[in-house]
Amino acid sequence: MAYPEKVLADDEQVVEHLHPHWITLVPATLWFILICAAAGAGIAFAPDHGTVRTSVLIAVVVLAVFLLIWLAFKPWIGWRTTHYVITTHRVLIRRGVFTHTGRDIALQRISDVGFTQSLLDRMVGAGTLTIESASEHGQETLTNVPNSDKQQQLINRLIEEDGERRMRGAYGGQGQPQQQYPTQGYPQQYPTQGYPTQGGNAPQR
Repeated sequence: MAYPEKVLADDEQVVEHLHPHWITLVPATLWFILICAAAGAGIAFAPDHGTVRTSVLIAVVVLAVFLLIWLAFKPWIGWRTTHYVITTHRVLIRRGVFTHTGRDIALQRISDVGFTQSLLDRMVGAGTLTIESASEHGQETLTNVPNSDKQQQLINRLIEEDGERRMRGAYGGQGQPQQQYPTQGYPQQYPTQGYPTQGGNAPQR
């Protein structure tokens, strides 16, 4: 499932499109290797002939396929169908294959962005990103985000730019207007009649 381009506004651009860090696929890869090795050993040590061999082969293949789907293919599909999309207007989160779940967090509603990294996270360049928003859902936690520290800085920068953009839009693209003081009823220039315009002598009577 790709990120939903059709939901983007006309002036909205995708800044970052992420999947969870590849570290999440390490257990699935190890399970794949282990299951294939075990299935190969089971086939190699199966009886040489007869119906027993056929039964053993069928049992090994069926069990191997089931374990591969559950322990190897399912995590890979989950990784592939999880999207963290950062745009100039919001953060979009999409998950799921058969059951889709999604959440859109507008930048203007984000009150805080934080990240945590363990020693292993720092070594591989991953981390957990926590987004606090002023909505009914409140906090959103994104696990195994690639370069979570850089993503935090990116979102904070986009929040500032989004605020500036909205301010310019509110004031017609001119920025915040300078305060104007009323001049109606007040003279444009102070009178100079009776006062010297040159020199420092006071007027004579």
